[in-house]
Amino acid sequence: MQAMPSFDIVSKVDRQELDNALNQARKEISQRYDFKGTDAAIESSEKGLILKANSEGRVDAIWEVLLGRLVRRGLAPEAFTRGKHEAVGTRGARQTISIQEGIPEDAAKKITKLIKGSKLKVQAAIQGDVVRITGKKRDDLQAAMQLLKGEQLEIAMQFVNFRD
Repeated sequence: MQAMPSFDIVSKVDRQELDNALNQARKEISQRYDFKGTDAAIESSEKGLILKANSEGRVDAIWEVLLGRLVRRGLAPEAFTRGKHEAVGTRGARQTISIQEGIPEDAAKKITKLIKGSKLKVQAAIQGDVVRITGKKRDDLQAAMQLLKGEQLEIAMQFVNFRD
C-alpha cells in the first residue's frame, strides 16, 4: 500500500537567523546617533526578547530596527508578539517580545476548518503543534498551500515534509 501525499504545517523560528538579526540590530542601535545615551538594548531571555530604553518611544524605535532586521533575514513578523510597555524605575521602559514556536491549538483548529470548508480533496489532522495535510493528488496539496498562504491567520507558517 502506497502512502498518500502529505505535508506538515509548522511554526518555527530559525534560531541562527534570529541570532544574526539580533546581532545586526544591536550593532545598528549602538551606532545610531538617536540612540546615544538612551540605554537602548535588546536582551534574549527564556521566554523571548526584552527591549530596553529610557522611554516607550525609544523602545518602539528599537522594535522598528529589530523588525526590519528580522524581515530581511526571512523571519516572519507574525512569529513575534509584543507585550505591554513596562516602566522600569523612574527613567526607563521595557517591552517583552514573545517568540511563537508551534501552532497554537486555536490556530490549528482554524486551519482544519478552513481546509474542510474549501471543498479541496484533502484532509487536515492536528498532531500536537503541527497540522498534517494529506490528499490523493499533489495538485490538491499545492492548492491547499495556496489557500492557506492567502488567508490572514496571524501566525508564521512553514510547509515542511512534503511527501509525494
